[in-house]
Amino acid sequence: MYAAIRQAKAKTGTAEELARRIKEGAIPIISDVEGFMAYYVVYAPDDTVTAISIFNNFQGAEEANKRAIAWIEQNLGPLLVGQASAVAGPVIVHTRA
Repeated sequence: MYAAIRQAKAKTGTAEELARRIKEGAIPIISDVEGFMAYYVVYAPDDTVTAISIFNNFQGAEEANKRAIAWIEQNLGPLLVGQASAVAGPVIVHTRA
């Protein structure tokens, strides 16, 4: 199992618009990548937005980050403070209820 993680700082008060754009634009792009398993977005109290995608192969995680960063630059720029960052790697610990 592999995770692709993107993170950015949002402008205060943009959470609802970010969520709408991500649902309509990013999810279809990421879920279309081979090996896709799950997608989560966390909005922290300090306006940090973290998107976590789970894949069954490393190539999928890398491809998701490539697609997501391009999409973020084209679609979320006005809602963010600065650039988004991205990392991918193996999930070394996980559990489920």
